[in-house]
Amino acid sequence: MSTRPSLTSLVQQAKDCQRCPLYRFATQTVFGEGPAHAPVMLVGEQPGDQEDLQGRPFVGPAGKILDRALADAGVNRSRVYVTNAVKHFKFEPRGKRRLHKKPNAAEIEACKWWLDQELDLIKPALTVALGATAARALAGRTIAIGASRGHLIELREGLPGLITIHPSFLLRMPDPEVKAQEYRRFVEDLRLIAQHVPAAKRAA
Repeated sequence: MSTRPSLTSLVQQAKDCQRCPLYRFATQTVFGEGPAHAPVMLVGEQPGDQEDLQGRPFVGPAGKILDRALADAGVNRSRVYVTNAVKHFKFEPRGKRRLHKKPNAAEIEACKWWLDQELDLIKPALTVALGATAARALAGRTIAIGASRGHLIELREGLPGLITIHPSFLLRMPDPEVKAQEYRRFVEDLRLIAQHVPAAKRAA
């Protein structure tokens, strides 16, 4: 009789993932990270340059914004499981830099197997899609962020969730005033986590 994999064994399996061609160019698989039975799962798009080098999700500039926003929203980061829709870094070399390149539908679909396994094992009470790629991977269809953010929705049958921007969106904003405004809106979105899942709240 086959036994259900643990999160640890899933991480080990993912290290050798060749489900799509992205593994050929990335440094390593960047799997999810957090408590095995976290009440909340945050799903981003894909690892960035720093995540690819360190092998951990959300440790680069966008991750720092996310950490700050979660703290400002009253969410305990240590009680949240963080992962990405795609587990390998897709990039375009530009001199010595590696510039982020958006994953395509085939790459998202190939990696959906890992994301579904994470959801099945963790069974979060709430799943948060950070950006359009994550929303598509979770819902299986394109979802407009503007029309869906700010309230609880069913991403797919039996999967309650929230949709908001990816924190990297804020990094690309040149206007400091607009950036500050959008950051506040992002925090407001994340405040809904603590409202809907009290177990994710930061200790007062």
